[in-house]
Amino acid sequence: MPKNPDPQRPVVLVVDDDPNSLGMLCDTLEGEGYTVLVARDGAAALTRLELVVPDAILLDAVMPGLSGFETCSLIKANPVVAHIPVIFMTGLSETEHVLEGFACGGVDYVVKPLRAPELVARLQTHTRNARITRLARDAVDVAGLGVVLVDASGRVAWRSPQASSWLKTVGGTTDDGRLSNALIGALGGDAEPFICTLAGLQLSIRNMGQVGIGETMLLLEQGHASATTPSRLASAALTPRETEVLSWLAKGKTNRDIGDILGMSHRTANKHLEHIFEKLGVETRAAATALAIEHHVG
Repeated sequence: MPKNPDPQRPVVLVVDDDPNSLGMLCDTLEGEGYTVLVARDGAAALTRLELVVPDAILLDAVMPGLSGFETCSLIKANPVVAHIPVIFMTGLSETEHVLEGFACGGVDYVVKPLRAPELVARLQTHTRNARITRLARDAVDVAGLGVVLVDASGRVAWRSPQASSWLKTVGGTTDDGRLSNALIGALGGDAEPFICTLAGLQLSIRNMGQVGIGETMLLLEQGHASATTPSRLASAALTPRETEVLSWLAKGKTNRDIGDILGMSHRTANKHLEHIFEKLGVETRAAATALAIEHHVG
């Protein structure tokens, strides 16, 4: 596994217990300009994902230990890596297996024996779409806004990290994933934004209209806080160690630099950053840095 993948080359994690298949895929993908990471089973794949976040995952459905379907479900249950597109590779082509692959979070399905040109074309499409989506989410985070997609039944289909944090604070969703009664008025389609104040947080919610089949986009913005309302950073209740890590992050230091400066392992630094992102309600270094600079951390 490369220690320092080229940031200009998309990174793909290939998970397959067949060494011949792995060899062919590595040769093909590296020839197409990808940095390839390898795992021989589901458990090894999950360990890789603790260290590196790839642009896409090629996942064999049938493996010893964790199956590909079980591995995909665990990936999608982790918010840090849930956005990564998973493409299944398998000899199973019955409809029930195809449906199982999509049900557990896969975005595509290719049948073995693999046809390299078809696989590369599908992979290029999904990695490009994933990068565009991630850039859009970064931009939303840095702008201090939140985005929510709601389906025709009022169920939240997708939310940006910032929107997820706000909805959690105000109890904005029900147990079955629908907008709460306090927020459902935002779907009314009025030209003026819907304003609500819950749990001490004022939200302005603007209905941006339909963006897909039966899906409505809501744009969330936090209202002006009163003098007695704690700042977002103060509300996050970072530990002294987490504040140190955030301070060095705001100075442009890499995870490796932060670990060396604070006398901790790189993995520990990564874990601190995961906790910081969760507490701040962000998902990217850029968004965390923007908040740190705004509140003069470091």
